[in-house]
Amino acid sequence: MLAVNEYFEGQVKSISFAGADKPASVGVMEAGEYEFGTAAPEVMQVISGALTVLLPGQAEWQTFSAGEQFDVIGDAKFQVKVATQTAYLCIYG
Repeated sequence: MLAVNEYFEGQVKSISFAGADKPASVGVMEAGEYEFGTAAPEVMQVISGALTVLLPGQAEWQTFSAGEQFDVIGDAKFQVKVATQTAYLCIYG
């Protein structure tokens, strides 16, 4: 079943789905700066655009472009900077 999610006053929107092996969501972020929290580990894949990310426990920001991915540990917060509309796929667990 699909579920539509909206965060940060509509600046981030996603659609959650069951996924082949694990739950997932696909979405788009408007330009801006955001802080996300995780319950379980996540793999974030950038589909279009780029995400500049400060991962938990890291001191340096890293930029991930279309076709790249990064891992986020569970039960953590991470920071994201978005310069232009960016699409992503997030796989949970």
